[in-house]
Amino acid sequence: MVPFLRILGIETSCDETAAAVVERDADGAPTVRSDVVLSQLEEHSAFGGVVPEIAARAHVEALDTLIDEALKRANVSLSDIDAIAATSGPGLIGGLLVGLMTGKAIAKASGKPLYAINHLEGHALTARLTDRLSFPYLMLLVSGGHTQLILVRGVGNYERWGTTIDDALGEAFDKTAKLLSLPYPGGPAVERAAKDGNPDRFLFPRPLVGEAKLNFSFSGLKTAVRQAATDIAPLTDQDVADICASFQKAVSRTLKDRIGRGLERFKAQFPDVEGGAALVVAGGVAANLEVRGTLQTLCDKNGFRFVAPPLRLCTDNAVMIAWAGLERMASGVEPDDLDVQPRSRWPLDSSAETLLGFGKRGAKA
Repeated sequence: MVPFLRILGIETSCDETAAAVVERDADGAPTVRSDVVLSQLEEHSAFGGVVPEIAARAHVEALDTLIDEALKRANVSLSDIDAIAATSGPGLIGGLLVGLMTGKAIAKASGKPLYAINHLEGHALTARLTDRLSFPYLMLLVSGGHTQLILVRGVGNYERWGTTIDDALGEAFDKTAKLLSLPYPGGPAVERAAKDGNPDRFLFPRPLVGEAKLNFSFSGLKTAVRQAATDIAPLTDQDVADICASFQKAVSRTLKDRIGRGLERFKAQFPDVEGGAALVVAGGVAANLEVRGTLQTLCDKNGFRFVAPPLRLCTDNAVMIAWAGLERMASGVEPDDLDVQPRSRWPLDSSAETLLGFGKRGAKA
């Protein structure tokens, strides 16, 4: 039987500085003792996106204080911690260096083992923390840098079924917002504007709908939005709302086809999954109600359980990094050497074919 374990998690892959203390009992049940996240939204909003140098400097300034706060909130000291887990990639290399070097220093000084965690594995395993989900299951990761459909077979065992061949969905939301002069971050701004819009005014393309392969493409959709906005400029508030609503509808219809085919493939490959088939969604775009509604309807239609962890655990956080470390530790995975290096690009499925645009953005490759 695996003993009780407690890990300090550190996350600095992009523009959130985070630390957390998470426990796992002998039966595998988790307890989040603390969860501290410092957002850099204000620092980057004036630039309409994340500035890597600003992000790295902010991590340096805040991380020590956040780790101390996480330990205090958990009412533990470093001597009570069994291991350190720090994000090692993928992400912005400056931020990764800050978090991983801090994790190494703490591990060296305290004599605790270090687990260098793949940020994507943190997302992939979060549903086991929140919902005690059994393997295997499907995960849709939709964020500013990723749009991937991944089969989660087990800890450290992942198979990529689909990925974006150009822009990630979150990037398409952000660029649409910027084009329409909506505030940063773009995803929530587009969703707010779409509430007052007519989703049938513009017939935007549904990229790759009908294709047998489960990849995604959003560059053409983004271009169509730009063309529509240019054709009717100057834009009124209603024009902006209609474009946003039509854009979201195109996204929804695209996901319906892409993910629907993925659910069919999963059912054919795993007809008798213990506890039933499940689709997990993670990443910032998971907060979009149109996207969630589409996925929920798809799962209901196909007999899948739809698992959407709380939004704070869908976006960047240290809880998922600590939990991934606990999962690896409990599975008997050896800790990492202190000479482990950060990786700006680090796919979960190292055997997957590299596609045009796969890992395109260094921040989330």
